[in-house]
Amino acid sequence: MKANFQQALLALSVFLLAAISCQKKVQQTTTQDFMNETKEARDQRMAWWQEARFGLFIHWGLYAVPAGEWNGKTEYGEWIRHTAQIPLETYDQFVEQFNPVKFNADDWVRMAKDAGMKYIVITSKHHDGFAIFDSKTSDFDVMATPFKRDILKELAEACKKEGIRLCFYHSIMDWHHPDYLPRRPWEKDRSAEGADYQRYVSYMKSQLQELCSNYGEAPHVLWFDGEWESTWTHPQGIDLYNYVRSLKPNIIINNRVDNGRGGMAGMNTAEGFAGDFGTPEQEIPATGIPGVDWESCMTMNGNWGYNKADKNFKSTEVLIQNLTDIASKGGNFLLNVGPTGEGLFPQESIDRLREMGAWMKVNGESIHGSSASPFAQTAWDGRVTMKANGDQTRLYLHVFERPKDGKLTLNGCANEPSAAWLLADTG
Repeated sequence: MKANFQQALLALSVFLLAAISCQKKVQQTTTQDFMNETKEARDQRMAWWQEARFGLFIHWGLYAVPAGEWNGKTEYGEWIRHTAQIPLETYDQFVEQFNPVKFNADDWVRMAKDAGMKYIVITSKHHDGFAIFDSKTSDFDVMATPFKRDILKELAEACKKEGIRLCFYHSIMDWHHPDYLPRRPWEKDRSAEGADYQRYVSYMKSQLQELCSNYGEAPHVLWFDGEWESTWTHPQGIDLYNYVRSLKPNIIINNRVDNGRGGMAGMNTAEGFAGDFGTPEQEIPATGIPGVDWESCMTMNGNWGYNKADKNFKSTEVLIQNLTDIASKGGNFLLNVGPTGEGLFPQESIDRLREMGAWMKVNGESIHGSSASPFAQTAWDGRVTMKANGDQTRLYLHVFERPKDGKLTLNGCANEPSAAWLLADTG
């Protein structure tokens, strides 16, 4: 960040008026309609998520083993099985190589907490179908690896100790399960004969039942993905939303449980879609999305999963500016880390989390519990967040670049400021 003036947050206190098991039979249908809850019930359910504003995304699974490299090319990430066109039987060999003996749940959770993050979203199962938890519905899980430890259980225990909310990403798409359709276009030798998509849906629900039952209060959010293929429909999205809410009524579910998401912009265009918040990916809405809950998920470098060759990391300054930009527009920031096959965060990620944490320690009150700026724009380069403070409203001015005249002009403020100070000023 730029020194002194550019780093400072100016706080103005202004008076204003004003997230069928093959082995065990579980209930997979519900007649309860969670889509029509009252505004009061929804507000109560969403309150912690709206207050948090900042969370950690973790993409981790078998794809950490090749570390982004295949047949001499180093451009791959968590999609490596598809993008490198690795046959199923070849990819399955990574199971015997997945042994992250340096994984320490307490370390991961502590780094998130120290960075000022309030929740963690981790991939319980990505598109490759591999589960990083002890799943009784599948042998394609962490218990089949040399590691043989339930990663989600250890994270749930660590999060409980630190007061961090643990959430699970779960892919609707599954390139491994024999009943998932469609096959990858390049899988010419993998027949779809006998595949039954509804049988796959029952399998997925069985895993979701495990996830909602075996980890205490977790998950606080179920973050779905992989919903865009033609086999997943709007009625199935509503059914899955209601099913998960029947298992954990207070859970928060993203909009990718349904179909019809508008690409990377992350918002559904149709009325009546299932899901509690939108999911812009690798972008920040230009003007925010007033009246809608949303969360921008972004990588630190160019990949979600670990890629040892990808050193194109965003600077801490850019990451902090992204955080303030998102908060100023009323959204949450979900920042990703892709751990190594050994179970470690890359050093570049550790450094940025630490540096963001130092900034948040001083300035976090301008992010947590804040709401969108009341100003469409400012006369200087920066952002504004806002927070109610009794019968007053406090404005936080995030200055990215010092105005050439040294003055911060705030046009459109109808009331006389009663005080102004730097959050870094402890005097």
